[in-house]
Amino acid sequence: MALSMEQQIELVNQLQQAVVACNERSLYFAAKWAAELLNSFTTTNNSGADGDGDTDVGEPETALRSYHVNHDPKEAKLEAAELPRHMMAKSFLDCREFDRCAAVFLPSQVPHSTPAAQLPSPSKLGQSTSSNHFDAHDLVKPGFGSKGKSAATATPVIQPQATHLSKNKSQKALFLSLYARYLAGEKRKNEDSETVLGPADGAATMNKEVPGLLATLERWFTARGGLQDLTSSQGWLDYLYGMVLSKSKSEALAKQWLLRSVNLQPYNWSAWLELASLLGSPEDMQQISEHLPRNIMSLIFHVYCSQELYQQTVDIFDTLAQLQSIFPRSAFLLQQKALLHYHARDHELAMQTFDSLLREHPQRLDGMETYSNLLYVLPNRPKLATLASMASDTDRFRPETNCILGNYYSLISEHEKAVLHFRRALTLNRNFQAAWTLMGHEYIELKNTQAAIESYRRAVDSNRKDYRAWYGLGQGYEMLECHSYSLFYYQRAAALCSADPKMWAAVGNAYAKCNKTTNAIQAYKRALVVGSQIDAGSSFGSGNSDPLAHAVGGALDPQILYDIALLYQGHDPEEAAAYMELALAQEEGAEEGEEGLGVTQVTCKARLWLARYMYGKSEWQRTMELANELCQDGWEVEEAKALVKDVRARLSLAEEGEEGEEGEEGEEGGS
Repeated sequence: MALSMEQQIELVNQLQQAVVACNERSLYFAAKWAAELLNSFTTTNNSGADGDGDTDVGEPETALRSYHVNHDPKEAKLEAAELPRHMMAKSFLDCREFDRCAAVFLPSQVPHSTPAAQLPSPSKLGQSTSSNHFDAHDLVKPGFGSKGKSAATATPVIQPQATHLSKNKSQKALFLSLYARYLAGEKRKNEDSETVLGPADGAATMNKEVPGLLATLERWFTARGGLQDLTSSQGWLDYLYGMVLSKSKSEALAKQWLLRSVNLQPYNWSAWLELASLLGSPEDMQQISEHLPRNIMSLIFHVYCSQELYQQTVDIFDTLAQLQSIFPRSAFLLQQKALLHYHARDHELAMQTFDSLLREHPQRLDGMETYSNLLYVLPNRPKLATLASMASDTDRFRPETNCILGNYYSLISEHEKAVLHFRRALTLNRNFQAAWTLMGHEYIELKNTQAAIESYRRAVDSNRKDYRAWYGLGQGYEMLECHSYSLFYYQRAAALCSADPKMWAAVGNAYAKCNKTTNAIQAYKRALVVGSQIDAGSSFGSGNSDPLAHAVGGALDPQILYDIALLYQGHDPEEAAAYMELALAQEEGAEEGEEGLGVTQVTCKARLWLARYMYGKSEWQRTMELANELCQDGWEVEEAKALVKDVRARLSLAEEGEEGEEGEEGEEGGS
């Protein structure tokens, strides 16, 4: 994808205006994202170590503008008149004085009051950890609240009715005020939630500002023609409306307003992220694709959503490569590439990409918790220790840092310390979904099933596309022997990540526990096909062509083959024996010079089963062959020796019987 010089200049100027516009509205995360993209552009020369790069985009008159132009004369006039108050309101918001910020333009808001009986005790007031500094990422990601528990405040009494709005107020001022109210509600919600997984922590604790914000925004948009009128709004209030609609579970309507927002303000990355959170499947993404703006942001959004939905097609990698040709220094695009390889289970390439990302942007922590997951799975303890040290030196009060530390402690089997760090990550950000999932894994290790289930539930509440959390819920209920529940959650995990054989094996195991043998066999076979390079086009049970029939040389998982055979043994012993033989075939290479899996404990169990099966059919030679192999392999030796001894005794008895019969025949002949 090549852009002309005019297109490059236009894109660069649009990105800079987006940075300014987002900063004016305290959407710091979106501003940071746009600024990073701006500085990764091919024609932006920022290679100097001190950051004093030159801009070689066009002539001086086409150079980057350091201001945001409002082309609506009415709005521009209102913004000019409000400038001193806007600067003050934004300063209040930057200092986390959210109610004070909102009151600059909405002075009619009912102040928060509390009955005296509910006032916090002096001891609690003394434990305040409030700070005047806050993380910009917490401001913009919808649902993110304060980084820690602030000074104890009383439970507010919020009036849900719409705020009275003056017509002499710009959309910028209105957005800043309403956004401040939303953030104030998030801050109080976190304070009311208290400890992570405590009695007050959960869905019952809500942002009490949301009903009032919904009423206010609905009234504002209704007065201006609603969704049909695209000329009355700048797109920022549409984003805020879509966000609060999403929090109130009106997801279908939220999608419409967010789509309108990204069409009006395509460089507000926060709106794209909120829209992506509402897409649960590739079909959902396909449905909205025709309503997206036709620009480069739609391509970036497509790559991001595909990665979130675990789609690793050739087209996605091609699109990503085209985007990287325009933004070769983009850390975000490099991160998406690493995540795509990670979800495709191409661990080696994923690690190389993450290493490149870390070398080029050593202070950037975004997405590094996933890199720590990869290093945990491999496992690569030295690299994980190095990553944990680098993250701690950069910022130990980031959720990503605490997740990395939690993974490190989990790898060295210090699960209590791991839980402590995951809880710290959630104290910093209750909506940091990765920490909920990882904490659930640790509670599984600690056999605290109820806490694990609750952690996984919070994870899927934050992100319904996290198949690991659904799989964890299945594990938790399996430990409680609630197999119908575990089957449901395993099926959700398999539907989200259908390319992972582990998910289908779990579904098969759950079906087997529910005594649904046929379904279990089909799920296990799906796991075999997904986990191999075999063409899945053939339908199972069609009589002539089972795609598994000739798979040897380690192409299939012997454990799953063994499980399928056990399911067959009750009603079709011959089919069971065939799958046991197939499990044994994985030991050897498919062709001469190829290496198979070699002897494993599972293949030895399959060999023992076959030896018993052949013993029952009185096939002594095959039984002896299998039993002798077991004696050499070192597993199941005692039972194999017993079989050898028994078969030898039977063979010698048979030989004696034959000799006796021959002797009798000789005597009869002599007489």
